Amino acid sequence: MTAEAQGAVLQPATASKVAETEAYSAAGIPVLILGIALLAAAIGLTVFGAVDKNGVIVLGILLFAPADLCLHGLTPVVPGEARVVQLFGAYHGTVRQTGLRWVNPFTRRRKVSVRVRNHETPIAKVNDADGNPIEIAAVVVWQVQDTAKAIFAVDDFPSFVATQTETAVRHIASSYPYDNRGSGALSLRDNADEITERLSAEIADRVRAAGVLIIESRLTRLSYAAEIAQAMLRQQQANAVVGARQRIVEGAVGMVQLALQRLEEEGVVELDEERKAAMVSNLLVVLCSEQATQQVVNTGSLYQ
Repeated sequence: MTAEAQGAVLQPATASKVAETEAYSAAGIPVLILGIALLAAAIGLTVFGAVDKNGVIVLGILLFAPADLCLHGLTPVVPGEARVVQLFGAYHGTVRQTGLRWVNPFTRRRKVSVRVRNHETPIAKVNDADGNPIEIAAVVVWQVQDTAKAIFAVDDFPSFVATQTETAVRHIASSYPYDNRGSGALSLRDNADEITERLSAEIADRVRAAGVLIIESRLTRLSYAAEIAQAMLRQQQANAVVGARQRIVEGAVGMVQLALQRLEEEGVVELDEERKAAMVSNLLVVLCSEQATQQVVNTGSLYQ
């Protein structure tokens, strides 16, 4: 299945029908003062009417209803939170303006955190593109961008983000090899920036249905599984030794070529092909040996 097809499967049918809009709300402080005044008046008239036994008690009782409507519609909105407003089950917008707000008292107001959050996936054991078992984990920084989709498009958006993040991490881990072994191909260890960019893009595509914005994602653990860690370590050490010896030999050959060229140009000594071969052999032994060589002084002629 292609990535586009997978993305299409992940999009709920309701995701395109719900989008965040601004709900009507009024400043809450004036309504609070009005509600307290109406409540005080209602209590005063009720008590006065009960004492004097006159019709004022009816007016006092009637004033309890508007006082209750004023006070019941008050909704505090703290920074980092929003209120999703529902009226008889229907979505009627979102209140993001902070402070004390007044909305329709017959509505249901659901809190939704719009703060930036972190989610770290558990360590997962996955086979990479070469079939080697690896252990991988990641941390993703995310934030609710569309409160309507977060509430209505998915059942539990924090759990949805956690599940889709782990799925994306496993998919990325199985799509690339752990190590490119000098081939230049994209790998998990050698191309961390490119891999995290692709991981962020895949997670963002998977959680878009929940109205979630992916700010950043990073791999927090990447290693071979314990059962092959020692074998892969020996392989990496062998590759490093081979690479180092190759560099030493390349440098030694260059130095020998330069020595022969300088001797010939300056006419220091004339060497036949046999003596050149012996000199090359001796120089390569000296330059490529891992231990210090012992000097031998030739007290005879060049050919003895």
